[in-house]
Amino acid sequence: MKTIRLYQKDVYLKSCTANIVSISEYGGKKIVVLDKTIFFPTGGGQSCDLGTISIDNQYWDVVDVYEYNDEICHLVEPHIPVDGKGIDGEHADGGGANLEPGIEVTLAIDWSRRFDNMQRHCGEHIMSGMFFREYGGVNRGFHMGDDYMTIDIDLSGTGYDRVTWDMAKHVEFCTNVAIWENLPVVTTHYGTRSEAEKEPLRKALAIDKDITIVRIGSAENPSDAVACCGTHPATSGQVGMVKIYKVEPNKGMTRIYLEAGQRAFKRYQEEFDVLSSISDKLSSGTNDLLDKYAAKEDKIQQSKDKLYNMEKKLLNLESQSIIRSLTASPSGGFTSFTYSDYDADFLQSLGKLISKTCSAAFVLIQPELLTCIMFSDGKSIDCGKIVKEQGLPLGGKGGGGKNFARITFSNLDQMNAFKNAYDQ
Repeated sequence: MKTIRLYQKDVYLKSCTANIVSISEYGGKKIVVLDKTIFFPTGGGQSCDLGTISIDNQYWDVVDVYEYNDEICHLVEPHIPVDGKGIDGEHADGGGANLEPGIEVTLAIDWSRRFDNMQRHCGEHIMSGMFFREYGGVNRGFHMGDDYMTIDIDLSGTGYDRVTWDMAKHVEFCTNVAIWENLPVVTTHYGTRSEAEKEPLRKALAIDKDITIVRIGSAENPSDAVACCGTHPATSGQVGMVKIYKVEPNKGMTRIYLEAGQRAFKRYQEEFDVLSSISDKLSSGTNDLLDKYAAKEDKIQQSKDKLYNMEKKLLNLESQSIIRSLTASPSGGFTSFTYSDYDADFLQSLGKLISKTCSAAFVLIQPELLTCIMFSDGKSIDCGKIVKEQGLPLGGKGGGGKNFARITFSNLDQMNAFKNAYDQ
């Protein structure tokens, strides 16, 4: 039995009654088929409606809706009440009612989810139509996910290689103009291809019967007209706004990341809050934020240059001090030097600088970081071998080659045991 799709006649219908045609089970959940429904099934890139099915005060959550052989299947599970209360706040004992074929139930959709899908899907339609109108770009792929929405625009044969940011901004503006004009969104169901092809279609039809065409604007001057099974608002103005966030190449096309409606507005608010906070920190208005940021970058680079020069001088001073010490008191093994004020990367640079002019074996130790960095000429002493054979068995992590090796321990006892081992 073909399910009557009430959402095709009235997309704003939020609740209704229907009769159960059949009940089956899958994965511990019930699959309910009704004689009619307001629930839109997943399809055409749009996610399904969610909501409830109820008898008296007994509720079942509709967790998935899909189409199978012209029937719309509602996957349901018992509603878990909060504090023993149902959806409407009343006690939800339901008198033991159960879902059975032939009984009448009440359907209610999650309207906020439905309207969100309507805004996003219609916004995508208008933008796809504008890419086609302005640049001949064809939408080859559409994704309307929980976190973002994308369209893939193909510019083959148009003379354009890709969608640039300026092109995207132009289409974004044209899309919002169509929204501001509050154009009628006309959804028409046709029985045959020949009837549907009378519409000013953006894309060729892929099916021959039971075709739904969504046209935005007049037939003489449409902003878009294309086959679509999704839900859409009655006017383009209800989309609210559309915003493009990113464009990137994708399989020879250009992927456009966008949002529409309340989602676009919320993201705008969130990102403007961030922009305002940054402006406050830089004592700047949002209009001259880039100039302030550029000036800040210049100051940071100047500070980095000064720090680099100071570090270079410090490395030279420390290296000369260690070389004098190694030259004055040569030994056949390692000489250790401990530094708490420098990080391990600085000590590694220091050791490499020393090794350029001194062949003695030495270890630079950072006690707070539990790190030992070993250097030698690689001939009489193999640093990497010592770390591997004496340091790793103690629990250290690291490695290296004959001339240089680095190891870090998880506690002081491990590091002291390693020092005792290589000092022998």
